[in-house]
Amino acid sequence: MEVELDEPKCVAAGQCVVAAPEVFDQRDEDGVAVLLDDRPGPDLLDGVKEAAALCPAAAIRLVER
Repeated sequence: MEVELDEPKCVAAGQCVVAAPEVFDQRDEDGVAVLLDDRPGPDLLDGVKEAAALCPAAAIRLVER
């Protein structure tokens, strides 16, 4: 599973960081999300799925490759 983050869509709500801090972070200057790991392990998938579901801007996509 690959994670895609559309940074221009991000509204800096921070829900992704709360749900999956190993995979997402936020820039200090504007709070926009940053993807730390685009291919997280199976142990992190539940958090990533939650982050995608919670994202108010729908800026996170999960893609099966």
